[in-house]
Amino acid sequence: MFKRVSHQPVFMPKPTSLWETYNVFNPAVIYEQGLFKMWYRAQGLDWISRIGYAVSDDGIHWNRMDQPVFDISDGLDSRGLEDPRVVKLNDTYYMCYTAYGSEVVEGANPTHDSGGIMPMIAKSENGIQWEKIGPVITGEDNKDHLLFPRQIGGRYALLHRRWPNIWLAYSEDMINWPEEWMAPIYGPRSEGEGWDVKSVGSNGTPIETEHGWLQINHGYNDDHIYRMGLALLDLDDPTKVIRRSTGFVFSPKELWEIRGDVPNVVFSCANPVVGDTVYLFYAGGDHAIGLAKCKLDDLIDFVLTN
Repeated sequence: MFKRVSHQPVFMPKPTSLWETYNVFNPAVIYEQGLFKMWYRAQGLDWISRIGYAVSDDGIHWNRMDQPVFDISDGLDSRGLEDPRVVKLNDTYYMCYTAYGSEVVEGANPTHDSGGIMPMIAKSENGIQWEKIGPVITGEDNKDHLLFPRQIGGRYALLHRRWPNIWLAYSEDMINWPEEWMAPIYGPRSEGEGWDVKSVGSNGTPIETEHGWLQINHGYNDDHIYRMGLALLDLDDPTKVIRRSTGFVFSPKELWEIRGDVPNVVFSCANPVVGDTVYLFYAGGDHAIGLAKCKLDDLIDFVLTN
């Protein structure tokens, strides 16, 4: 369904940089006032992930800042800031990202090698200077979280992955996410040999349509090839799945997607809509960033009929 704009990446690592030497991947992208704004994950000489920032007027040619706009700051994120997803609510940018640290918050259990990961949220007025709000959940291996582009029923709404399922969470203040306001939505398919029977996760911000929230997701099966599919969620209650595509809409194809730092991966955190077209910014092989496009109506037709 998605067509690549080029056989080559549109954004590459910068060998002369200390912090984005090896990999740039999993970007968040917003389109506003004729400009694409991108926050991307980068790894340099120390292999610690940081968040960089770049802008473009066409989504293909980019100007980037020399230094990261969001960097590690303490033991809770000392191993990296990963996989940003950005949405703008009113006049404020909110970033969902995964903090990977050598420490855990008091009272939480480690999830990785004496430290852990946490699904975090930060905010910014200009997209450059970021202030941490706090974690959504602590003490569990939880990621792939992202905010809906508006409140639902007067509350902030967020998707997250409590493996193996994608969950919905609500908050009144973006700080407290009560457990009683969380519920599972869907998980890997339980039967057959489909492309997502092993694991699923969320991609970019859900797209509001007259048919429901269009969500682009990712998954893999025993071959561990990352592919992308679609789900349509109810506008008023996103725990209700209207339709879920059985087929996938994007998969690794180019050599740089198949043989990257992590092979056979196309992974996206961004799907902004420009006019009638969905721009899919994705990482290939956890190494570089590509761009593919598809008409929004074609995606809606696919999820409703496949």
